[in-house]
Amino acid sequence: MTETNPATRRIRYWLIGLLLMSAVVTISYAWLDRPLAYFAHGELRQFDVFERLTHIPEWFAPLAIVFFLLIGLRGLAGYPLAKPEAVMLLCSLSLVTASAIKNQLKIIFGRTWPETWVNANPSLIRDGAYGFNPFRTGQAFESFPSGHTTAVCAVMSVLWICYPRFRALYAIIVAAVAIGLIGADFHFLSDIIAGAFVGSSTGWVAVVLWRSRNAEASGKL
Repeated sequence: MTETNPATRRIRYWLIGLLLMSAVVTISYAWLDRPLAYFAHGELRQFDVFERLTHIPEWFAPLAIVFFLLIGLRGLAGYPLAKPEAVMLLCSLSLVTASAIKNQLKIIFGRTWPETWVNANPSLIRDGAYGFNPFRTGQAFESFPSGHTTAVCAVMSVLWICYPRFRALYAIIVAAVAIGLIGADFHFLSDIIAGAFVGSSTGWVAVVLWRSRNAEASGKL
């Protein structure tokens, strides 16, 4: 019996993950999103800790820019990348790519928010608005997928692969952001699930591409 090609196996894993994510998102959309949003609105939003947890990924984009500039200057100077530098570069690239994908998905799905935040946007809590409005653009229709979850998973997935010793810490950070988003009623659960898949996918692909390009140094990552 021949062994499955690694590339074929990776594609298979990703497709299985996509199917599982789609199934969980569907289940959450049908039975979990609204009850959780109502519960968060009535019982949790009063606690500031949830909103504070959502600020964690907001540091990532500025740091990604700084790391990219510093590492880029080092590369222009002719210095090879050490492992930490390569990992930070991959984190930055994963974050930027995931953000771009997330922005396009928000346009494609056009989902309304749990709460009314800006310009009297229609929401579940205020208007009973719930659902997807494909290709309906504007801030009022950008709930799906969660950008904060996408960002934190885009970075943590790279670190998860490259520095597995600290996986418990990465899981805690992702969980903290997800709990904050739900507790503050910023996102539906299915938004968070989809964002996690997008961010994790870009992180995984970034590392795989790097290793493929630098096959001789693959053991360093």
